[in-house]
Amino acid sequence: MSLEMRTGYEGTGPGAITPDGCAVELYSRLAVEGEPDVVAGAVPAGATLLELGCGVGRVTHALVDRGFQVTAVDESPEMLERVRGARTVRSAIETLDLGETFDAVLLGSILVHTGDAEVRAGMLDACRRHVADGGCVLIQREWQGAHENLPREVTGPGGGFTIRKLYSEPVGDGVRSVKVEYVFPDAVWTQTYRVRPLTPPEFEQVLAGAGLKIDRVLTEDGTWVRAVLA
Repeated sequence: MSLEMRTGYEGTGPGAITPDGCAVELYSRLAVEGEPDVVAGAVPAGATLLELGCGVGRVTHALVDRGFQVTAVDESPEMLERVRGARTVRSAIETLDLGETFDAVLLGSILVHTGDAEVRAGMLDACRRHVADGGCVLIQREWQGAHENLPREVTGPGGGFTIRKLYSEPVGDGVRSVKVEYVFPDAVWTQTYRVRPLTPPEFEQVLAGAGLKIDRVLTEDGTWVRAVLA
């Protein structure tokens, strides 16, 4: 049974759509990018990883291939059906409590920017709850300028399709509504979602609220950071 769509979130196009507007068939087509390199540069080889919001396993599969022991979490059963080689858990991130800890916890896909402040706090608490002493939390955040110069069009990773960021509009309380279109030769998908942009001090503040602090920035564009227990 499909879960109810969240307020402010929408997805269109062929196949199943998750509550946050993600299209399962679309994400099955997207290639892994630099995420496995980021992880490999931040945690020991063979580490235990908890991947939050794994989707169809776009990143999961590459991490498994590199020898990491991955537990992959997603609330969508349609997404989890596509994951191979990892232990899977169906759960919302903010309510996850496995009663165990991991060498590293991954919170990618700019999930930390969810428009719901309570959900974001719950996600970060889940990260803190599941990271082992001496471990780390790897978080992907928005790049500076993500909401400027729109609409904007780029060629998707690996080529063969186009990504159009159509708009980013304020809807109140620091939250923005964003719409993105993915155009393939044989299909078109859209996703509308809500984000809360965070300045660097605001980002550090929300981490501190979960008992975390930035250890180091992992990428030149500043999007991936390594956080540790404060």
